[in-house]
Amino acid sequence: MKLLQAMISPHLERMLSEKGVEKATWESMLQPSRESSQGDLTLPCFPFASTLKMAPQAIADALAESFPMVDALLSVSSVNGYLNFKANPEWLADAILSGEVYVGSALDNSGKTGDKVLIEHTSANPNGPFHVGRARNAILGDTLVRLHRLHGDDVRAEYYVDDMGKQVGVLAWALENLSEEDVNELLAEREPPSERWLDKADHQRVRWYQAAQILRKDAEETRKAQIEREIGELVHASEHGDVDVLNSFESAYTPVLDGMLTTLSRLGISYDTFTKESTFVVDGTVAQLMERLDALDIAGTADNGAGFLDLGQRGLKGKTEFFYRRGDGSSLYATRDVAYHMWKWGESNRLINVLGEDHKLQAKQVGLTLEELDQQRPEVLFYSFIKLPEGKMSTRQGNVVFMDDLLEEAHAQASAVVRELRPEYDDEKVATIAEAVGTAAVRFNIIKVSPEKGFTFRWEEALAFEAGSAPFIMYAHTRACSIAKRAHSLPTSSIERPSAQSMPEGLVELLRLMCTHNDVLERSVREQRAHLFALHMLELANAYNGFYRDCPVVQDGQVDGFAFAISEMARQLMHSGLEGLGINPIEEM
Repeated sequence: MKLLQAMISPHLERMLSEKGVEKATWESMLQPSRESSQGDLTLPCFPFASTLKMAPQAIADALAESFPMVDALLSVSSVNGYLNFKANPEWLADAILSGEVYVGSALDNSGKTGDKVLIEHTSANPNGPFHVGRARNAILGDTLVRLHRLHGDDVRAEYYVDDMGKQVGVLAWALENLSEEDVNELLAEREPPSERWLDKADHQRVRWYQAAQILRKDAEETRKAQIEREIGELVHASEHGDVDVLNSFESAYTPVLDGMLTTLSRLGISYDTFTKESTFVVDGTVAQLMERLDALDIAGTADNGAGFLDLGQRGLKGKTEFFYRRGDGSSLYATRDVAYHMWKWGESNRLINVLGEDHKLQAKQVGLTLEELDQQRPEVLFYSFIKLPEGKMSTRQGNVVFMDDLLEEAHAQASAVVRELRPEYDDEKVATIAEAVGTAAVRFNIIKVSPEKGFTFRWEEALAFEAGSAPFIMYAHTRACSIAKRAHSLPTSSIERPSAQSMPEGLVELLRLMCTHNDVLERSVREQRAHLFALHMLELANAYNGFYRDCPVVQDGQVDGFAFAISEMARQLMHSGLEGLGINPIEEM
């Protein structure tokens, strides 16, 4: 709790410096308590034992006994070598009512902090519809964009379009060489496409891609060799900047990309800019980059004429050779990635990439290469993959759960719940609420899991609407909205803050969580761990429910001014926090 930390730090600095302990020694150790029952802030005294020639518990006891009881403190205690500080709820209430708790907006680029952040996420190959595995990147990335904006950063959401790789080459070749009859025959043993998506090009064109993959694997050897040669020629031409081939690739993938973006828009995901990989080949940037790499003292040439950097000389373990040029002079994906990052640094002062865990080696190679070119490494959020109960998801193999199908199922299940709970709602209202609740459940199911943890996708978990879910937070918000509507037409008493002794538990917990709201947000964006904020929002919603139970805002036809002011602040924090998670903060459920 930074508000409390700012009040007690000067006193700690004076008391500890008198004992010979400098601020640099303890400042970073003053942290939020693990258990709120122990206090709001905790300082471990073990590191001071050798300097002070005292036992940690004795140090903590001495500090607790002599610490001045400032207005911000309810108590100072010592337990097992830890010095614990508990905030005075009266002081917390005053801080909230005086506007010391910042309510940002996830939808505005305020630039309040001065940070100009470029977040690249998703960047999936445009060869088929989004499946749940791919969507983790998009949902995590979009949530980071929103949380950074909520924090006050100037943020740009970027999609890097892979418009010249093998995946796009296979799709372009298939659309040119396979008929619909060919595709249907090759995919005869697979489940036919849903009639629901007949008008979505991503669902249709992926069948051409999958059919081509079957041919590449199962065709007779002569045919297989011919296909590989033709696809290879297309990819080779694209990597040399052949404009005609690049245009044919764009014609093949653009309808697919449009379909993918339509799916993402249903989840509230959008992008500010799109940058094509081929840009840096066509404009000569990649050629210039390869010349610079050739001149580095760690550059080498393989027997086939390919150029590489020996990054082992810079501490890289394992696969130390970073190839940036083929023997025929063409660039590799990683080379173009380096050029792209150099361009991105010209667009911002902070770069964040969202990547699957399988990109760790390449990310290290790109980072070290950038340092050789006097550029900074980007920050990278790595995430583990989502699996199906039967194994890994793959567009190539066709064993996926498409996001479009998941969102339709989410909508249907949410509709059933809303109709049961609110039989008086008409179809339009049910549909609106169901869409918000269904998409929120899907997003939150992914956001709430720490990114480094993989998990197995299960329908029943993704669509859970009980406690611990997005709908739980949404319902708390609608409660606050309902109170605001009722209070609007009723007389309001003056704001009289109750004493700490008379404050019920539900109110105290809500005050505490509201005053830590921005602390959690700051940590979430600093560490790129959106799940921390998601879990905090669950706690905030639960605390509001406790407040709602313990502190009637409207009673006997009159509005309690203090309780209403706290309720309104909580409503604003829940509203902006839900938007930060990409959840529509609807006002009734």
